[in-house]
Amino acid sequence: MSSKYWIGVDWGTSSLRVARFENQKVIEERSNDQGIMRVPSGGFKQTLQNLCADWLQDDTRVLISGMAGSTQGWALAPYCPCPANAKDIEQHLLWIEPQKIAIVPGLVCEHAHAPDVMRGEEVQIFGALQLLQLQDATIVLPGTHSKWVRVDKGRIMHFETFMTGEVFAALRSYTILSRTLPTLDSPSNWNDTGFDQGVALSLQQHSLLHTAFSTRTLSLLQRNDDAFLLSYLSGLVIGEEIRAQHLKPSQSLVVIASDQLQTRYQRALQHLGCAVTCIGNQATWAGLSTVAQSIS
Repeated sequence: MSSKYWIGVDWGTSSLRVARFENQKVIEERSNDQGIMRVPSGGFKQTLQNLCADWLQDDTRVLISGMAGSTQGWALAPYCPCPANAKDIEQHLLWIEPQKIAIVPGLVCEHAHAPDVMRGEEVQIFGALQLLQLQDATIVLPGTHSKWVRVDKGRIMHFETFMTGEVFAALRSYTILSRTLPTLDSPSNWNDTGFDQGVALSLQQHSLLHTAFSTRTLSLLQRNDDAFLLSYLSGLVIGEEIRAQHLKPSQSLVVIASDQLQTRYQRALQHLGCAVTCIGNQATWAGLSTVAQSIS
């Protein structure tokens, strides 16, 4: 990228974050709640200008990651196939305005049974590789739809998605379990012992379809309080996700997540003795910088 100043954009479903770069260094950040679901039809460029118009000059390039390239976003950016490195991503950029505004395409991974996709996480992955100076890694991106990713020689080779966060939210709010669980997330509604018991039970090969109901029976028989039960259910679903990975004891992993999810996954993975390195939101900006450097 030839311009000294450029703009990185992380456009999610419910939020919009922007960063102004000088070469590869972030010099200012801004954000608001104008995720793609709140942008009126045809209003993406104006929404971006509303947040950072004073950064936009004639020669300022804008590189956008996240849901702006989805069917509900600014424009549909077709997925780049795996395996892929940052240069492959760059070659699949969707240019909204030639050499000025581009959307990162996301990735598709073909499995024998069905394809899998990601949009936005690929940028975080390349950012983590850059920040940690890694070429080979197993990377976990917890969330509504958690991703487990294998990277070899700087290329994303394979990934799988697990609906962990969404299943937890559904069980908590829309099943019989909701009658006994607290409705708000707060430190007072968290119990480490409950979480650990849930993780341990899932790792013992017990089915989530069975163990989830024990959240209710433990309540009915007044064995545990609400905070314990909420944490226990969280441990059950995260443990189910981890069990599916068939991890080796002491395996090294990178977790890219918010502080809360970092804590939960690090704690859960300690049950298997895994060595966990955590990265936060800075992975997105580092990843966009990596892609930007690939643009000729």
